[in-house]
Parts: sequence; structure tokens; C-alpha cells
Amino acid sequence: MKSLLFPAVAGMLTVMSGTAFADTAVSAVTDLNVRAGPGPQYPVIGVLAAGQSATLNGCIENSKWCTIAEAGGQGWVYSDYVTADIGGSRVVLTERRSNVAVVSPPDDIGNYSTDYTGAIIASDPVVDDFPPPPAEVRTYVDTHRLDPIYLEGEVVTGATLPDTVELREIPDYNYRYVYVNGQPALIDPDTRRIMYVVR
Repeated sequence: MKSLLFPAVAGMLTVMSGTAFADTAVSAVTDLNVRAGPGPQYPVIGVLAAGQSATLNGCIENSKWCTIAEAGGQGWVYSDYVTADIGGSRVVLTERRSNVAVVSPPDDIGNYSTDYTGAIIASDPVVDDFPPPPAEVRTYVDTHRLDPIYLEGEVVTGATLPDTVELREIPDYNYRYVYVNGQPALIDPDTRRIMYVVR
């Protein structure tokens, strides 16, 4: 998948603590949404492709949302799917939050709801290359839009949806679909794992 560069989002953060590392190279373990703010309710402004590097600016205290910069732009990513080289080891950012600089959230965070109907269960990304869905499946999902549900976390392949999420059928296709955090995703109905994110 071709990585997308995201535009600058000005005035989004203020560094509150310089004692932990900032301006550190990080990379995504799977294709990861870059959002305009720290939460699934903010619009997607780009994608950090699996293995693509960016510069970490810091994370919000007691949150899994971190801000990164790449190619002159910046945005927010969910730290369960971001790794950094800490002490010579490649570790998931969420597991080493004490090493990460603290940043403040954007001023407009109060304008967005944080009432989520559950949480996406983080897991390793799907390793096998899932073939892109046929064109008629993409068309069906696009023309039969659903109201999105908002879950804490990020929409990535391999993650699991809670049982409370209703999956919709696609005619003559093995997988179901749902709009999660504003994005259509194809779901294995047996495991409830996200198999493909329609971008």
C-alpha cells in the first residue's frame, strides 16, 4: 500500500515536559490512521504505512494517543501500533510510556465526544496478506453506508471488535462489514477480527 503524507495541522500541541525523549524516530507496525486529533472521532488526515518512519513529538498523559511529525506535517496516532528504539530494543510505545515526553491535547478536544460504546481489542496485525476485496464488495460497502460506531482504539487489521458491535452482511461474500470510528472495515464473523480496512 502506498503511504500517504498528511498535511500540517498547526497549533495542535504544547510540550509540557522535556525530560523524557521526544523527537525520536518511531514506526508503524501496520498501516495506521493518522488523525487530526487524539481520538477516533477526529478525521483521518493520512496513513502511516507499515514500517514507515515518523518523528515522535510526545503523548498525552494517561492516554494512548501520541503526536508524530512526518514530511512537514503532524498528526495523532494510537500508540498500541507504534514502535520505537528504546535502550537498543524495539518496543511498542504503549509499553514504555514513562520514556515518552508528555504533550497537552489540542484546545478543541472538548468539542468531541469521548463516549465510546466499547473498545477495540488490540492484537498483532494480520500477517497473511489479505487480498483486496472485489470491486463489487467495495461498491456495496460504499453505497450501503452505515452510521459509524465509535470505539476506543484504532481500526487496524488483526484487532478484534467487541460482541456488542452489530456486523452487517455483504451479499455473496464471506466477511461482514461495519463502519468503525468513521471507517468501513471487513470483519471475519467467526473471530470478529478486522481483516481489511477500506480506505
